[in-house]
Amino acid sequence: MPPPGELESVTASEAKGSFGAVLDRVATRGAIAITKHDQIRAVILPIEQYEALLAQRKNPLAELEGEFDSLVAKMQTPAAQAAGRTLFDATPERLGRVAVARASKRKRA
Repeated sequence: MPPPGELESVTASEAKGSFGAVLDRVATRGAIAITKHDQIRAVILPIEQYEALLAQRKNPLAELEGEFDSLVAKMQTPAAQAAGRTLFDATPERLGRVAVARASKRKRA
C-alpha cells in the first residue's frame, strides 16, 4: 500500500455525496484517502487490506498472559501450597516476628 500522500483521494464532501461510488472505487482500485481542507483525514481500505493489518498486530497481553500462567503454575506446586497454608495458619505474633527477622537480615546484607 502506498503512503497516504500517494493514494488516490476524494474530498470529504465528495465522499459524503457519493459514498457508494467511493466504496466501489475502493473495491476496484484499493485504498482511497479522504481529505478535508487539503489535509488527509481518513483512509478507506478494502476489507482484505484491513484484515491483513489486523493479522500483523501483536497481542499486547500475550507476554503478560505467559508470565501470569507461569506464576500460577509455580503457586500450584506442593511446596508453594504448603507455604500458603503455613502463612494463613500463622498467628499475628508469628507473622510479626518473621517480618522483623527478615527486615533485620536485609539491613545487614
